[in-house]
Amino acid sequence: MDTEKYIPVLHLCDLYQIEISFFKELNEEGLIELVSRQNSMYVLEEKLYKVERIIRIHRELNVNIEGIDVVLNLLEKVDTLQNEVYSMQSRLRLYEDDQ
Repeated sequence: MDTEKYIPVLHLCDLYQIEISFFKELNEEGLIELVSRQNSMYVLEEKLYKVERIIRIHRELNVNIEGIDVVLNLLEKVDTLQNEVYSMQSRLRLYEDDQ
């Protein structure tokens, strides 16, 4: 666990100009995981992409916490379907090359 890097939530609050309550709500809804150490809260560095994505959805689309959960689920399904399409296209090319 020592190799994992953590980012202080207070740093993210300053960086993105967001209240700490926003991060607490995300944690309560299960959208992110906050790690508590030495009376401070942290986010795993590897989860920063997801945090930034959530912040963009919240700000640019003006989506509330519940809506963010829905949007993230839909984006995950889109990614899954795109991967399936790519896989099918690759398989189709194999059959086309045989002819």
